[in-house]
Amino acid sequence: MRVALSVFLALLSFRAAAQNTKPLVVATASMFADMAHQIGGELIEVRSIVPVGGDPHIYSPVPGDAELARKADLILRNGLTFEGWLNELIAHSGTKAHIVRITEGIEPIQSDTYHNAADPHAWMSAANGLIYIHNIYEALRALLPEHEAELRRRYERYRAELQALDAWIATQIDSIPPQWRILITSHDAFQYYGRRYGLRLESVLGTSTDADVQTSDIVRLYEVLDQYHVPAIFVESTINPKLLQQIARDKKVAIGGKLYADSLGPKGSPADTYVGMLRHNTLTISRALRGLLRREALASFEAQATPAWLWLMLGLIQLGSLVWVARRVWQ
Repeated sequence: MRVALSVFLALLSFRAAAQNTKPLVVATASMFADMAHQIGGELIEVRSIVPVGGDPHIYSPVPGDAELARKADLILRNGLTFEGWLNELIAHSGTKAHIVRITEGIEPIQSDTYHNAADPHAWMSAANGLIYIHNIYEALRALLPEHEAELRRRYERYRAELQALDAWIATQIDSIPPQWRILITSHDAFQYYGRRYGLRLESVLGTSTDADVQTSDIVRLYEVLDQYHVPAIFVESTINPKLLQQIARDKKVAIGGKLYADSLGPKGSPADTYVGMLRHNTLTISRALRGLLRREALASFEAQATPAWLWLMLGLIQLGSLVWVARRVWQ
């Protein structure tokens, strides 16, 4: 009797576990994993191949990535030459996952230098983010048709959040003086952002971080800084900041802060979600390019300087000393 009861309970437990198995959604980068999580919530398990803080341009897959791809039910890829390593990984994994390019419907920015090469950083504008999340919603709806109502509810909420974010970003960038609406970064990841919100973009590297720095690019940045007196330049979270820091020292310009492009920030940081990343970037850019860093530095200097009343007192003491010396001389 006890044996039969144990077997019965084990079968119930196995059945419950099978029913609670969530489909595995694998994204190539942390931004896309967060988008999927915002829509799928607890209905799915989401993993990112490239870890937070990693650079998808130069990522080298590890054996565990092939196993992750093999187990996936759905793989979300950016395309547009962003994940040059992905096709080989998928081929070696033997995955049966449905693979979705989530930039479908986005008009890519084509390279002026390389034929048939596109800028992959389309997620950097919230307007394009709306296209990303629609494609992800459709992929999840096909994966989980029985949960369509819940997915739709979460998608609609997320869409409204991105629409509001898009309008807010435009307002923040509009607050920057027109002559300072020049964004200088480590690599060319902000073209979609700049075109959407009205910023001119300059960078040391091109759209991929897997390139050598050219002397002509540094000279060009020096000329821009000399001509427009831009108050700040910006480092990026996934790129060594040394070159930008040297440029800042050479031209006596501030480092406006750290921006996020190819990865979200670590958990608990202001940029640990896609929405948080765009908000953090925008606040950092608008604060620095409005010259607020200069004003704060000046205010700090003035606060640390000797107060006017103290200078007056020292002057009176010095004057008194001179009077005393004069009296002694004439006595």
